[in-house]
Amino acid sequence: MPRQLVIPGEMIASEPVRLDNTYVENGKTFAKVLGFYESEKRQVIPLEGIWQPRIGDIVVGIVVNSRNAVYEIDLSHFTRSILIGSKFDREAYKPGDVIEAEVKDIEDRRTLILWRPRVLFGGTILEVKPTKVPRIIGKANTMIEQISKFTKCNISVGNNGIIWLKGANVPLATEAIRKIESEAHLSGLTEKIKQMLEEQTQTTSK
Repeated sequence: MPRQLVIPGEMIASEPVRLDNTYVENGKTFAKVLGFYESEKRQVIPLEGIWQPRIGDIVVGIVVNSRNAVYEIDLSHFTRSILIGSKFDREAYKPGDVIEAEVKDIEDRRTLILWRPRVLFGGTILEVKPTKVPRIIGKANTMIEQISKFTKCNISVGNNGIIWLKGANVPLATEAIRKIESEAHLSGLTEKIKQMLEEQTQTTSK
């Protein structure tokens, strides 16, 4: 079974395995949280909890302050995040700008250092539970790509739970994302969301 719902204390491996959101006891590995165990990827994805940033995570945030090419970015779910610009972009970003960036480093478990930014012009932002982000993106991006296709929206999903949307049918895209967030524990969700999007777009096109 590639994906299974597990509860805290449920055994997921009969041998000791070092995985996030698990613990080892008597030579066996148990789930520490309520979530999905993906045997192929060997990972436990929690359904509830806080965002635990990793180097390489893609985030969406808002510039809240800037000084001498050092920008403070509000990511909503972390203490402090900064983007260090170069001498060539001292005025590249201003407070209120929405940006997408990558986590380059984590200092003292309290400050995220971001890099590779790009400004997301216009659009709107939506906040979801960070633990639901993998479900919103879907395996191999299948979920988010079909939302983008049916709604004709550009969508950037941050691992920190902030999503940026811009396009023809943002309300429908938002509805689909909210539905995924509330039904993340259900199987067959990708097909269910596809059916909903097809029905909604057919109705509006008549």
